[in-house]
Amino acid sequence: MFSYCADPSTLEGLKWMSCYLTTAKHMSLYWSFLTVLTLLAITAPAALLFGFGGASAARSRIAPLRWFGKAYIAIVRGVPDIAFFLFFVIALDQAFEWVRHQVKCPDWDEPIRQGNDFIVCQAAKLPLGNAPQWIHEVYGFSLAVLTFAIVFGAFAANVLYGAMRAVPRGQIETAEAYGMTSRQTFWRILVPQMWVYALPGLSNLWMVLIKATPLLFLLGVEDIVYWARELGGTKTARFTDYPHGDWRLWYFLALLVFYLAFTKVSEVFLDRLMRRLSHGQATMGAGS
Repeated sequence: MFSYCADPSTLEGLKWMSCYLTTAKHMSLYWSFLTVLTLLAITAPAALLFGFGGASAARSRIAPLRWFGKAYIAIVRGVPDIAFFLFFVIALDQAFEWVRHQVKCPDWDEPIRQGNDFIVCQAAKLPLGNAPQWIHEVYGFSLAVLTFAIVFGAFAANVLYGAMRAVPRGQIETAEAYGMTSRQTFWRILVPQMWVYALPGLSNLWMVLIKATPLLFLLGVEDIVYWARELGGTKTARFTDYPHGDWRLWYFLALLVFYLAFTKVSEVFLDRLMRRLSHGQATMGAGS
């Protein structure tokens, strides 16, 4: 990046460090922070949407829909996150390719399952082998976002289901007595008031989601944990122009500071939001 970085062997001190920290791989590290923030920005509302759908289904008067909602909450919450991530991404990827295979290659006469191999025609591959690299990266990131949203949506559904049940029954009965339909009662009375009961649980879930972002590494996304391990490992002059010892301690310390700062900012914001939502309400969140 700097003109004096042309010959790393002549550098030392701050000049060496400035050149080292602006290499292409370090730029990928800095970009990966944006990847994590983008994941959180997309996953949080998506998980909330899954959660709201799951909670609404779990309290439905239609039995099959109610069973589905409760099963979604129970099954996803009962499986360890790491196991679900490793299984679901593969299953989801193969499901997409299977559907495309049925549409694009109807004349295929070979079994898709051949032992431990899953084989579809080239036109059904996702993404296509000749697709640009950014397509592969976006596809992998999209699978990761969907997986995160489904997993944390189940936890959000459990929180929202409890919050819906916490709204005083008397208010629902009053709305019904005034002639409101079930739909009107749900959207005008129940939903607006449930958030104050749900926010403490959703706040904890947001913190857990932040701490779970290193699982991106397991999903094949080059996140900050991947680059911290990659850049922090011992480098010799044979493989790099900027040799150094084992610096993983410092890289992971930087990640520790990043996560602590981010969670602290989140905590302050959520506390203020909680005070605003609970203002004037007779709840534990309203204070004294």
